[in-house]
Amino acid sequence: MRVSAVVDYAQAGELKFGQVGIANLRVRTLDVAQLAAEMRDRVQRAPNLFARAAVVLDFGGLSQVPAVDEARALLEGLRDAGVLPVALAYGTKEIDALSQQLGLPLLAKFRAQYEPATQAATPAPAAVEPAPAKAVSAPAPAKPATSASPGLMQASPVRSGQQVYAEHRDLTVLSAVGAGAEAIADGSIHIYGALRGRALAGAQGNEEARIFCREFHAELVAVAGHYKVLEDIPAELRGKPVQVWLEKGQLKLAALD
Repeated sequence: MRVSAVVDYAQAGELKFGQVGIANLRVRTLDVAQLAAEMRDRVQRAPNLFARAAVVLDFGGLSQVPAVDEARALLEGLRDAGVLPVALAYGTKEIDALSQQLGLPLLAKFRAQYEPATQAATPAPAAVEPAPAKAVSAPAPAKPATSASPGLMQASPVRSGQQVYAEHRDLTVLSAVGAGAEAIADGSIHIYGALRGRALAGAQGNEEARIFCREFHAELVAVAGHYKVLEDIPAELRGKPVQVWLEKGQLKLAALD
């Protein structure tokens, strides 16, 4: 089994992909030169994927919101690197104000595309007066168990420019996923033909999701936002049956045969 490289958390910006196929750049260090250099390197390694790619900036990883001049310098640096910043992510009042100053939209729910939602604390139930005793009645008949939602099955090929999304379920593609096409699922993805486009499993943050394909030529694979492009994948896996999964935050790939 071959294990892919671990995401480098020392990088100034961690790039992830969400359900809509837009790149989300979570800024960890406000170093414009380093961020621009990292994105320029990504564009050079995978120009078909990243050149002029739409990028949403997420400042949630910083201790404080950047000043407007700093944010403008970052926008210019990213544009010079070859990508197109189109919005800010995950709104607070400060980021909302910054988005207005920059003239960019705010995508308040974007992070839900690749991070599990935090559950709000359940309020304690209010105290109630004890109800008067009632005569015991026969229990109501049990409701029949509901079956789990079936996976989405795509019989025809997913062609360039098309996107198939299986919400809250697995996706099975009986044919191929062409170059420039996207197969996206909140669960796992099973592809019985060639995967030449992009496959994004666990789109809502499910780290247990996996990708299986019979012939691997993927432009990009991602599980719960952790991604790899074709240029980062060992050449010996190309054209082979492959599975992709996450283990302790590391994206792993292995041949199935």
